[in-house]
Amino acid sequence: MDNQEDESRAGGEHHGKQDDEEAVARLEEIKKSIEGKVALRQTNLNPERPDSGFLRTLDSSIKRNTAVIKKLKQINEELKEGLMEELRSVNLSKFVSEAVSAICDAKLKSSDIQAAVQICSLLHQRYKDFSPSLIQGLLKVFFPGKSGDDLDADRNLKAMKKRSTLKLLLELYFVGVIEDNGIFINIIKDLTSTEHLKDRDATQTNLTLLASFARQGRVFLGLPVSGQEIQEEFFKGLGITADQKKTFRKAFNLYYDAVTELLQSEHASLCQMEHENAKILNAKGELSEENASSYEKLRKSYDHLYRNVSSLAEALDMQPPVMPEDSHTTRVTTGDDASSTSGKESSNLEAIWDDDDTRAFYECLPDLRAFVPAVLLGESESKASEQTSKAQEQPTESSSEADQSTPVAQDAVDISADSGTLQEGKSVEKGKDKEEKDKEKTKDPDKEKGKEKEKEKEKEKDTDKKGENEKEKLKGSEGTNLDALLQRLPGCVSRDLIDQLTVEFCYLNSKSNRKRLVRALFNVPRTSLELLPYYSRMVATLSTCMKDVPSMLLQMLEEEFNFLINKKDQMNIETKIRNIRFIGELCKFKISSPGLVFSCLKTCLDDFTHHNIDVACNLLETCGRFLYRSPETTIRMANMLEILMRLKNVKNLDPRHSTLVENAYYLCKPPERSARISKVRPPLHQYIRKLLFTDLDKSSIEHVLRQLRKLPWIECESYLLKCFMKVHKGKYGQIHLIASLTAGLSRYHDEFAVAVVDEVLEEIRLGLELNDYGMQQRRIAHMRFLGELYNYEHVDSSVIFETLYLILVFGYDTAEQDILDPPEDCFRIRMVITLLQTCGHYFDRGSSKRKLDRFLVHFQRYILSKGALPLDIEFDLQDLFAELRPNMTRYSSMEEVNAALVELEEHEHSASTDKTVNEKHSDTEKPSSRTTSHSISTDQPSILNGSEENGGVHEEIGDSYSESGSETIEPEGHNEDDLDEENHDDGCDTDEEDEDDGPASDEDDEVHVRQKVAEPDPLEVASFDQELRAVVQESMEQRKLELRGRPTLNMMIPMNVFEGSIKDHHGRVVGGESGDEALDEEAGGSREVQVKVLVKRGNKQQTKQMYIPRDCTLVQSTKQKEAAEFEEKQDIKRLVLEYNDRVEEENNGLGTQTLNWPSGNSRAYGRGNSWEGSSGRSGGSRHRHHSHSGSGSYYGRKK
Repeated sequence: MDNQEDESRAGGEHHGKQDDEEAVARLEEIKKSIEGKVALRQTNLNPERPDSGFLRTLDSSIKRNTAVIKKLKQINEELKEGLMEELRSVNLSKFVSEAVSAICDAKLKSSDIQAAVQICSLLHQRYKDFSPSLIQGLLKVFFPGKSGDDLDADRNLKAMKKRSTLKLLLELYFVGVIEDNGIFINIIKDLTSTEHLKDRDATQTNLTLLASFARQGRVFLGLPVSGQEIQEEFFKGLGITADQKKTFRKAFNLYYDAVTELLQSEHASLCQMEHENAKILNAKGELSEENASSYEKLRKSYDHLYRNVSSLAEALDMQPPVMPEDSHTTRVTTGDDASSTSGKESSNLEAIWDDDDTRAFYECLPDLRAFVPAVLLGESESKASEQTSKAQEQPTESSSEADQSTPVAQDAVDISADSGTLQEGKSVEKGKDKEEKDKEKTKDPDKEKGKEKEKEKEKEKDTDKKGENEKEKLKGSEGTNLDALLQRLPGCVSRDLIDQLTVEFCYLNSKSNRKRLVRALFNVPRTSLELLPYYSRMVATLSTCMKDVPSMLLQMLEEEFNFLINKKDQMNIETKIRNIRFIGELCKFKISSPGLVFSCLKTCLDDFTHHNIDVACNLLETCGRFLYRSPETTIRMANMLEILMRLKNVKNLDPRHSTLVENAYYLCKPPERSARISKVRPPLHQYIRKLLFTDLDKSSIEHVLRQLRKLPWIECESYLLKCFMKVHKGKYGQIHLIASLTAGLSRYHDEFAVAVVDEVLEEIRLGLELNDYGMQQRRIAHMRFLGELYNYEHVDSSVIFETLYLILVFGYDTAEQDILDPPEDCFRIRMVITLLQTCGHYFDRGSSKRKLDRFLVHFQRYILSKGALPLDIEFDLQDLFAELRPNMTRYSSMEEVNAALVELEEHEHSASTDKTVNEKHSDTEKPSSRTTSHSISTDQPSILNGSEENGGVHEEIGDSYSESGSETIEPEGHNEDDLDEENHDDGCDTDEEDEDDGPASDEDDEVHVRQKVAEPDPLEVASFDQELRAVVQESMEQRKLELRGRPTLNMMIPMNVFEGSIKDHHGRVVGGESGDEALDEEAGGSREVQVKVLVKRGNKQQTKQMYIPRDCTLVQSTKQKEAAEFEEKQDIKRLVLEYNDRVEEENNGLGTQTLNWPSGNSRAYGRGNSWEGSSGRSGGSRHRHHSHSGSGSYYGRKK
């Protein structure tokens, strides 16, 4: 820290040298300007005008002179040199009056005055009649009624013309073009005439002109001129007499007194109007437009007049007028907000402090006299002096002894309070009192007096020696005690600690210790700004008894402020901020006066650049609001704030400084806005919010569920869904209760539960699309909510994995990639962590385990793409992997994870290929067994047809099948745990535990994770899908037509057709088959086929058997038709199976698979049963009631 201060001092010295060089350069410029004016004045006072013969040699043509005169109307610094060359080359002796008119009509700016002076000097040196004509022309501006007409009807342009003309006249007088200063006396007399005070606009204009004259012509008023000696000598050589200076000064003083009286009268009128407006507001609540406009007009007039009078006072080196305070005066401002009377009234009612705690901190100080003995606070000195004065009235003998006792008491005050020392001091005093009484009794014998005096002297010497020894001992102990106290000072960051330390310091009170304390307070670390309020409180507390502490500290702070501001370097910004904030805190404790604060603020505003902006803004942030709300300083602070905003608008500040100024301004003077209107909700909505956000906990969840079921569902469903989605507004630890309520309501309102899931997924996707920082807490809550919905068996694992992959890949390979997921943004990692921490521990078996393992590899690649992670996210990742996959490899580079993914994809591709070949082979060899298996269980998904439907065949299935040699395939062969983990794939409500065994399969014992390595062509996929849909649609249409073309199937078949027929266990006819069935039989090489013919006689139907040749066209066409139909069915079946396999491969490629639930099952019904504590299976319940002490039961999570 010391090294930094040394460097900052070195840098400050360097900047100080630069400032000195700039000051020297400015002085040189002033010196050159004065020397130029002196030389020009000498030339103008003694002009060497050319004779007529020389002028005849110059160009005197009308065309050329007219062109030059036109240019005289546009005098500026850029055209000065060229115009002067032209003036030297033309003869204007016949056009002097036109040249004077052109110069008088020219619209000069302040920057063009010097150029006009140079041109006028040239014309003055060449033409004798130019100067008198020019003076008369310029005076017409000030005396239009006497010397001419008004130059311009517009008052603003007229005022600007007068201001530039007055400056030009003064400069012409300085350079000797005008020699008579009497014209200025006439102008000032006219401007200071009291007749103009009746016209407010004329008064405002005259004030600005007089202030400009007083700043530019200080020599006329006898005011001191700051600058070099050459500048003083120049003004002395102007020849202005002392009488003339008195005349100017008297005119200015009289006029200043007159406008001050006018200002006071206008202030009184403004106060009176404000008082009347306040009465009207109290009576009617609002002001009429007429009253508001008249007040606004008077207020603006007063503000303008006050500014101009203050400017004139500053130019005359006088104090600005102070307006008398009035009990009804409101703050004086100039702005749109001031026109609102409601704003004024509200500002009067605003409290100084924002809350009671702040007010108590700054106003309720501890009384040290109640905690510390008075002798330690220095108050015994006054008592000692009183005792001394009383003792002087007594005889001279006692007076001398009383004087001797005084130093002892003084020593006792200076020495810090030790109980033993105080007791000894008291005993010494008591002993001396007894000795004094003894002396008075024994006055007569002179010998006794001498003996007593000798004894007293010896005792005094002994007590002095003892006192000195005690002082030395106490000084040593005090030093160590004070050092320990000062070391504790930076740790006092609460009101109680600083008050306790203040009381302890009083026991170490001495002059040297007070100096050391002030020095320690002053040297507060510049980065520990939070200590300043507590240090200021300590100073304010000590100021009640130790007056020198605040005075010493304020003196040091003020000296430091002046030193830092005067250096004008851009170093030590922290030291400057510490200094100004310390002054501001002392102001709030009323230790530093508001005058000091305003002086510091004015110093910063005078040079509103660089660090001064930071210093001013920090001062306003510290005590600006306090001063603005205090009645004594509100007007001055309001004016300061307006100046601050005006400077901000005028100067081109950088965005940081502009923001600082706006924050400081609105902190002191908040924008007036209407009170926030609270939303009015219907009672039913309020009750719903009370149930979900206030009453809901583990013990009351069943009660809340019952109350929600009692609600009028049609009316409240939409609002209840809205409240369920506001999980981020409730307690994070109760999100699982909202998920439990969702699962409980799904039994009675399944559409509501589905809507909740849809809204959650939509909110997650919306957050990914917007990527708004303000929505992060909301997005985390929704991820937790989704995980809890899975825990309560309300969504499947496919939804979880689809969401996880969506988080990783959303927005990539798009133009908005850097916006949706910037490289340095790690919030998506936190979303994944939240979801997996909520429900990831359930993915520990079966296909879900393999899916999670695969996802975590992709997740690691996403993590490595982010580069270095924040520590909190890295720790969360370590905890996540330690909880879910403690033995999983953590890849450290992108090459490693890419190699792992390639290996994984190759393995999945090879396994997928083998699986497809095996399935096709089984289709061709055993079509009947596949059909049989499918017909056995119509409610359950087929193992052969959808073996990878849930992410792959479980290892447990293969084990259970291998235990038996049975060839019957039953889907119920899955064990309970496997089905439970597979996101409740079973979903049926039967109570039977299927104990049938399945066939042994080598393929079932392996884990197959399939993924396509190469991405399919989208056009080919779309073409294949279109062709497949066309084939399926064509087949369906053909079947419809065939059914319609065989109406005989709907005829009543006589019962005797089936006589003698035998059915197998499948219900098929073995004997007595129909003619169609007989076609399939081989009659031992018979050439005839037996068929039955239906005949009808009257109302009686009969069948007769007949034989037809096998080579008959009817038999052959029927057999061909049956073969074609069978082949078509096999093709359609093969295409459907291949399509299912492809869909499964694509789903595996994304890491997610859609679960094909059988249509006969209702998951909502299953969840509803689980709420009541029952399960779809008797073998193992996945939901249980968890009892809590002192409460009922609530919907438990799955185990």
